[in-house]
Amino acid sequence: MGNLIWHEWARYVSLTASLYTIWAAYFALLWRKFFWDFVSGIQRNPGGLQPAPGDAFFVSVIVKAPVIPILSIILGGVLVGLEYPAPFLKGTSIQRSLVLRPVLLLIQALIAIFFYQGTNGAIYSLVAAIGYSRALSLGEEMKDAKANKGRGGKA
Repeated sequence: MGNLIWHEWARYVSLTASLYTIWAAYFALLWRKFFWDFVSGIQRNPGGLQPAPGDAFFVSVIVKAPVIPILSIILGGVLVGLEYPAPFLKGTSIQRSLVLRPVLLLIQALIAIFFYQGTNGAIYSLVAAIGYSRALSLGEEMKDAKANKGRGGKA
């Protein structure tokens, strides 16, 4: 058997996490729910569990105006464009950067954890960020990065 290439494995997990997060954010536009309402929510009969008054900010950016799901769709699209890669990004230094990806994945996880449908995508994003961090700690480089090293404007 061979050695595991961590950045390739993390790339596949990142693609899965980003596509899942985009899918979940589209569903969050239809069925809006703040995920953490059970932490400090108020049980009403009838009416069920309702968010506490302290969660008003999150309710306003997820339920009333879906800002968080829209940001999640945009960031997921950016990450899919980096990972697949999009034709206009192929060969650029942004696409070859292994440092940028875990940062964007952690931001995606932070955004996706707030709405109900995005929790699995947030967990997958954290796993992919850990995989990229492991690749960075092992000193892995992308094949494209090695081939284009030192070519200036021709990358």
